[in-house]
Amino acid sequence: MAHVRIFKHYVHLPYLLLGITEGMIFMLAIYIGAYLRFYSDLTELDLLGALFPRAIFFSAVILVSMTAMGVYQARLREGISGVMLRTAASFFLGSTALSMIFYLFPSLFIGRGVIALAALLSFFMVGALRWLFYMKVDEEVLKRHVLVLGAGWRAQNILDRLTSKSDTRGFILSGFVKVDGEDIQIDAERVLSIPENGLFEFCDEKGIDEIVVAVDDRRVHFPLDELLDCKLSGIDVVEVITFFERETGKVELDLLHPSWMVFSDGFSQNSMTDGLKRAFDIAASSLLFFVAWPVMLLTVIAIKLEDGLSASVFYKQSRVGLEGHCFNVYKFRSMREDAEKDGAQWAKENDTRITRVGHVIRMVRIDELPQILNVLKGDMGFVGPRPERPEFVGRLAETIPYFDERHRVKPGITGWAQLCYPYGASDEDSAQKLQYDLYYVKNHSLMLDVLILIQTVEVILFGKGAR
Repeated sequence: MAHVRIFKHYVHLPYLLLGITEGMIFMLAIYIGAYLRFYSDLTELDLLGALFPRAIFFSAVILVSMTAMGVYQARLREGISGVMLRTAASFFLGSTALSMIFYLFPSLFIGRGVIALAALLSFFMVGALRWLFYMKVDEEVLKRHVLVLGAGWRAQNILDRLTSKSDTRGFILSGFVKVDGEDIQIDAERVLSIPENGLFEFCDEKGIDEIVVAVDDRRVHFPLDELLDCKLSGIDVVEVITFFERETGKVELDLLHPSWMVFSDGFSQNSMTDGLKRAFDIAASSLLFFVAWPVMLLTVIAIKLEDGLSASVFYKQSRVGLEGHCFNVYKFRSMREDAEKDGAQWAKENDTRITRVGHVIRMVRIDELPQILNVLKGDMGFVGPRPERPEFVGRLAETIPYFDERHRVKPGITGWAQLCYPYGASDEDSAQKLQYDLYYVKNHSLMLDVLILIQTVEVILFGKGAR
């Protein structure tokens, strides 16, 4: 099985196993580093104290740093060299974090020599493991063998949208099966002939793990009995939209129909989940303010130096929040004070309204920091769909189906769409981002919020999507 579901979020199984293995490597590296550092006098090692909790702590910090740098993304397209560059940056980030934590909590201190040796050993062991991983996983290890039922428009979507090697890292597409009466869109060489002994026997013979139902019209010649036989015999049967959700982390709008939303799992709300999320929002916002207040103070000074002492530092703007209710969002001002004298408009590439300070703070998302106040007030969550302006929402809701469903949860400072899609500045971009927002609305959980928060570090460091 190429994916497992943890707290409703799809996790690529090979990368989960890779993370567990690398976590063990980091723990082992602490032991090896400690013995190499103190091999001449093991009594000093005894004075250091128990290594096991320190090894777990070191492993956890480095794993979080690697997750923040996007090293465990199944769809990463940079190859082994790009991954190792990210890994090196992860170790630098992790080592910096460890230094700060040791300063605050001296009882966790391991020693600079031990940390340096452990980091060096870990990097080379991870490099070797990653090389083996990419060699094996890119062949056929742990991939699902998928058969598509259908050869029409819906089936062709799979070929059109999953085009790269990273898109198909979790499965092997064995072929397509035509349903009688269907208008064939798939190339003939990809369409398989099912023998007279039936669909299950064919799947059993070919080692098929999963059947993706992508039939254009189920009212005509739909092989329900054969699918039921496959399902009861242990072969997974999923709808094409569920398949896309799992493989791409988004809900495809043009395949979406209300019955799938009604009968699929997810879209759950309960008071316990809401309470945990609220506690997470307050804790994350308070921690961010504690870390970022010097940067916020410098931003205030920079804006004043550029635009004058009388210039406004903050601006507030009406946005649409939970259940369509409007609220004022707070930001550092990054545009001229007369930027919207002609009315509301999308930010553009190389927008002339943006100030010099504004360009910098938008690149590294500093302009969003005052939204901590919105989170503490309860208007926003720390993680959620980005809130849009009422002027845009009314039009977008009329032209994009299901657009209002993104308001089923609180908007956030960061979100799943911000990780997966670049800056949106058009109706088409809004439709694309909505697909990721719907995935979040359907599958949101505390674990997914933590994952998004960690991976937002990568967005900030690499300036992804900034405009």
